[in-house]
Parts: sequence; structure tokens; C-alpha cells
Amino acid sequence: RCKNLSVSFWNSYWMLPSDVCGMNCFWEAAFRYDYMKTHPSEKMHLAVVACGERLEETVTMLRSAIIFSIKPLHFHIFAEDQLHESFKDILDELPYEGKVNYTLYPITFPSESAAEWKKLFKPCASQRLFLPLILKNVDSLLYVDTDILFLRPVDDIWSFLGKFNSTQIAAMAPEHEEPRIGWYNRFARHPYYGVTGINSGVMLMNMTRIRRKYFKNDMTPVRLQWGEILMPLLKKYKLNITWGDQDLLNIMFFHNPESLYVFPCQWNYRPDHCIYGSNCKAAEEEGIFILHGNRGVYHDDKQPTFRAVYEAIKNYSFGDDLVHSLLQPLELELQKTMHTYCGRVYKVFIKQLTKSIRDLYARRSKG
Repeated sequence: RCKNLSVSFWNSYWMLPSDVCGMNCFWEAAFRYDYMKTHPSEKMHLAVVACGERLEETVTMLRSAIIFSIKPLHFHIFAEDQLHESFKDILDELPYEGKVNYTLYPITFPSESAAEWKKLFKPCASQRLFLPLILKNVDSLLYVDTDILFLRPVDDIWSFLGKFNSTQIAAMAPEHEEPRIGWYNRFARHPYYGVTGINSGVMLMNMTRIRRKYFKNDMTPVRLQWGEILMPLLKKYKLNITWGDQDLLNIMFFHNPESLYVFPCQWNYRPDHCIYGSNCKAAEEEGIFILHGNRGVYHDDKQPTFRAVYEAIKNYSFGDDLVHSLLQPLELELQKTMHTYCGRVYKVFIKQLTKSIRDLYARRSKG
């Protein structure tokens, strides 16, 4: 069965020699499938915050998570009240195959300071800071911005939880790889983590540890818990922060660097990684794992490479062949973007996506 499927299919789209496919057909993906099957765990929890015109973008992100993920997913969607019915109508129509549940929540801030938190940076963005306090029964959580696209299973970033040492409570990627174009190291007026700061658009959290931890800070010699430290931080730094809640997280992990696990840039790949020339070496080698189209690049013509990936996933119909309905049309669109810096390295945008599709078909074949 494997050989009947493989030679023309794999050689055309993954350029594997036929003897490799004949001898080792699907082994890598099959091993992961068996591991997940024999090492069951709780479902993966993914949270997102959507306000304003972010409905379509959020749904596209959720679709990308559904396509490739292996273990069950639970979506925690925090949205303005007027968006709830639309989310429900769309999500109830998606073919989950029994592996996805979701819960809708209102936007919730501490009552005494709700207006201040809501207007910090973008509307509702600082909601992510309160997730450990709201989702009290959730042990671990992956928070992502609405402009995220998963190009490999959520399971793979979720597995970083198992790599945390005894002091680490969260994982994020650096804000920049190249200090010469870094924002924090050139302009920040507040403490920040590491050399170039961290980006909070993809944030993996052990929320049980977050709720238990007492944080060092520069406001008092007494260590404070998560729920105690947020408002004092805002009061001290609100005139000096530019990126809102992300700046507050940078300040917190500056004082508690032992608490952060840093994952490589291909887990949070943004336009800054290619608009001035390629500077995410890990993505050049392995491809992009999670695409982050910040600054609205999915919806304008400034970065057509990012927009092409977004449109391909948005328009993909569940059940269609992923190679002919998603991968092939996407590659043709990406080739049209080679006049841009990001387009010149367009292959990093489909390298991991190609492997994810291959692995998915391997799992289905074995199943």
C-alpha cells in the first residue's frame, strides 16, 4: 500500500528518492503518531483574544491549528460580546472530527481598573495578562495573537512544556535576532529581557507555576504574586511603555530571567525576520513553524509573502487534498513575491508546511 502511494506522490512534492520512500515510508511521522497514541495526555489548551475586526483573522488562525494537530484541542476564545454569535456560527460548522472543543468568554478586567487596562496598547490586548487568574482550572496554556498561523502541529510547541526546568513558568521567542535592528535595545525606556527583548505573540504558559510563583521586582523588596504585581507595574511604567502588555512581560522577566524558556525564532516568525534580509537562521534550515503576521501584513500589500500564506489557509476547504488545494497554489503565489526581501526566501514559508502535510498523510495512512 505504501509503495503504491509513494513514488509519484512523494517524489513530485517532497523530492524523496523512491528507494527511501520504499524502505522507510512514513517512519518519522508514524513514530510520532505511535508516541502520541501510547503517551496520552490532557488536551492542549489554546487561548486567543479577539476584538474589533479580528473575527476572520482569528478563525483563520484556529483553522490552521485544527488542520495539523494530533492531540485534542480546547480553544479559549475571549471576545467582545458582539462577536460571540459569529464565532459560534462559524466554529459549529467546522469539521472537528471530534478533536476540538471551544469556550467563549467575555473580555474581563479587574473592575477597579478595567478602563485603563482596556486602552493599553491595542483594545483588549492586555487580556492575556489575566488568563492565569481567569482560567483557574487550566494547568497549561498556549496563548497566541489573532495574527498567528500554525504551519506544524500545535503538539510540537506544546511539547516544550516538558522541557521546562524546575524554575521556568513560560516560554517565548526573542523580539529580534539581529540587535542592529532591535527595538528594545535601541529605544526602550524600561527594563527588558535579554539582549533584544521577547515577543509575547506566542506565549506558552505553565499557569499552575505562574499562580504559585512570587516575583522579584523593582517596586518593593517583597516578592509579589502574579495577581499582585500587574497593577503596580502599570502604574510605575505606563508613561514609559510603548507595546503595552508585552513591555510589562519584558519587565517581569528581566527581574526573573530564570523563569523564562526561550524558543527559537521559527516558532514566532515575523516580517522583521526577512524584510531587511533573512535573519532567522533556524527558519532557513528547518522552515517556519509558526507565522506571525503582525502590523496587519495579512491585509495589505506591504508583505505579499505573508498575505499569500494567510489567504491560502483562509480559503482552504477542510477535506480537500492539501497538496493540490493548498500547497501547490500557495507556492505559485509565493513565487510572484520574489521582488521583495521576504519573497526571495519564500521557500522557508513552505518548507515546514510541506513536511506537515506529508506527516499528516502518513498518520492517515497508518490509521
